[in-house]
Amino acid sequence: MSKGLRALQSWGAKLSVLAMSLALVQSGSALAQSGFSGWGSGQNNTAESISYSDFLAKIEAGNIEQVDIYESRGIAEYTLKNQSSDEAPQQVRIFERDPELIEALRQQGVNFNQVPNDGGSPWVGILTQLLLGFILISLLLMFLRRSSNAPGGPGQILNFGKSRARFHMEASTGVNFGDVAGIEEAKEELQEVVTFLKQSEKFTAIGARIPRGVLLIGAPGTGKTLLAKAIAGEAGVPFFSISGSEFVEMFVGVGASRVRDLFKKAKESAPCLVFIDEIDAVGRQRGAGIGGGNDEREQTLNQLLTEMDGFEGNTGIIVIAATNRPDVLDTALLRPGRFDRQVMVDLPTYKGRLGILEVHSRDKKLGEDISLEAIARRTPGFSGAALANLLNEAAILTARRRKEAITTLEIEDAIDRVTIGMSMTPLMDTKKKWLIAYHEVGHALLMTLLKNTDPLNKVTIIPRSGGVGGFAQQVFDEERVDSGLYSRAWLMDQIKIYLGGRASEVEVFGDAEVTIGASSDLQAVGKLAREMVTRLGMSDLGHVALESESNGDVFLGRDWNSRSEYSEDMAVKVDREIREIVTHCYEEARRLIRENRDLLDKLVEVLLEKETIDGDEFRTVVKQYYTDPIKEPVLPQLPVA
Repeated sequence: MSKGLRALQSWGAKLSVLAMSLALVQSGSALAQSGFSGWGSGQNNTAESISYSDFLAKIEAGNIEQVDIYESRGIAEYTLKNQSSDEAPQQVRIFERDPELIEALRQQGVNFNQVPNDGGSPWVGILTQLLLGFILISLLLMFLRRSSNAPGGPGQILNFGKSRARFHMEASTGVNFGDVAGIEEAKEELQEVVTFLKQSEKFTAIGARIPRGVLLIGAPGTGKTLLAKAIAGEAGVPFFSISGSEFVEMFVGVGASRVRDLFKKAKESAPCLVFIDEIDAVGRQRGAGIGGGNDEREQTLNQLLTEMDGFEGNTGIIVIAATNRPDVLDTALLRPGRFDRQVMVDLPTYKGRLGILEVHSRDKKLGEDISLEAIARRTPGFSGAALANLLNEAAILTARRRKEAITTLEIEDAIDRVTIGMSMTPLMDTKKKWLIAYHEVGHALLMTLLKNTDPLNKVTIIPRSGGVGGFAQQVFDEERVDSGLYSRAWLMDQIKIYLGGRASEVEVFGDAEVTIGASSDLQAVGKLAREMVTRLGMSDLGHVALESESNGDVFLGRDWNSRSEYSEDMAVKVDREIREIVTHCYEEARRLIRENRDLLDKLVEVLLEKETIDGDEFRTVVKQYYTDPIKEPVLPQLPVA
């Protein structure tokens, strides 16, 4: 078909040139015949033309000898009886289809000729129309051929049912387990998959069955896709990769056809790996949502279930899928025999972050003062993708500042930029700057004075993008962050820290001057206090969870049409307990601010002068006014307030 297209396009190009030439010739002849291209007679005749009524009067008077009527041009050329043979005929404008003129000429016996179409040969017009048709057809074929090269173009109308999986031959992924760091537990579990692919007979000889599917579950950026590439690179087998969204189309049956085609190609290349990224796009629960589910997507899922564990075996094919939403997947997809293993890819710990930083810093120029161990301690809660982005932002800042290597300052600024936002122009010395300074020092002072919380890392009043006027940054305990174990005393002190900014504003400026700067703090307080009462059993209501972690159907926005899990009387008690916790913490925060007002004012003066105070300097000032011992930082980290 492609040869035919090229031939038609070639003929179309030649015919188009010929058609243009013929069109020019035809238009030129038409212009010449219409009188606009004449150089002699047309101009003279126009000067000697008469009105139509005078022309009829001359006919009735018998002065006209010969008349040639050109109906298509709407004119008549006539010769007078006393006109010499050297003179050119004269012209007059006439009406189209004028029977009155014909009748007058016949009554007076005037010789006349009617020329209905004074153009050239009719074959010229016919050929021109045919050639124009050929040109249009050739242009259409050229358009179809170009669009057929694009994915999903009209030219691929017969290939809708074909799989769009990217195919990589042995080791062409360019990634192995040495390029993956920070998720050692997942790597160890997936090492067996590599062994299955390389030495399958070792397991089948004793009756072991090769697992058919491995589901990688983890937060975005933890390295699920990278793990799949590393498995293919280590095993040295063909590797098919496709996204779950590429199975589903607006055409009925296309998704199921693509699943069949994908597994057909995989069986031809077995042993191999099939990687389906974001499988939740096609593997969602069937029949969920208002009015049922998406029938086309469900048919695609049914075909996937059949291919993975149906009547026909898929020996040598291991399906690896990745998702960050396992709660929405269909239960039939997760059963043994399909996805036999579910591997959790968690956020990296300190050692994991250190390994990730070592991998991503290979191509970075680091200064002598850079310590990857310190960066790893500063970044608990960061994913692998976030750590890579952190080093990249630090490199960009280094290039912008025209330095030869990344220093600790660029790392600190990059952490702030990733977690909080880009630095903006410092505020002028106005009342707003004083308000922000007292607000942030209120947070920072409570971080330093309270016994059951994490110490301060730094406090600043330099604005950040996103409307952040300033922030106080804590040094979170890495062990607590990684384990997720928070005590009631820590949670209560954290609420006091959140309320420290509002408490400082009230103590210094009064209730009438309170601003909306604490809105995000109050939202965090409400959420934390409610969880303590309804989910964590940390109130006088007892050790009972009154609310589940997620309410409602995930396909209806979770909380859509959700109902309370307790009575109205219990709801009143819950609200009372939340209010008591928040009120107690707020009064304690105000008491500490009030008792240390001189220290608060001194810290605000230092902050207004320097705009940024690190934790050590802040604690040095506090020790001059505060006699009780304060908590020193153990490990550095993220911003809080």
